[in-house]
Amino acid sequence: GGLVEEGSVERQADGLTVIFNVTDLSHVVAVSYTGVLPDLFREGQGVVVEGATGVDGVFVASEVLAKHDENYMPKDVADALKASGQWRGAEDEP
Repeated sequence: GGLVEEGSVERQADGLTVIFNVTDLSHVVAVSYTGVLPDLFREGQGVVVEGATGVDGVFVASEVLAKHDENYMPKDVADALKASGQWRGAEDEP
């Protein structure tokens, strides 16, 4: 889980496949997903993806969950966002 990196969302010609990056602001993982994305999915939004890393190093997601707010973010990711000044969630601890 992490944030959808700004400027990384690429929709493919088939209309269902989307390639995007997920970052915790320290690491970036390329993700490929084929299917209908949640309504809350957008750049800068928190997401959780489930799937497996392919042989090419791209994470192939079988499910993408867009988070309503950052309260559900893993503590280490929330701490990294707070430390970088990019925290967008509630002031409460996640």
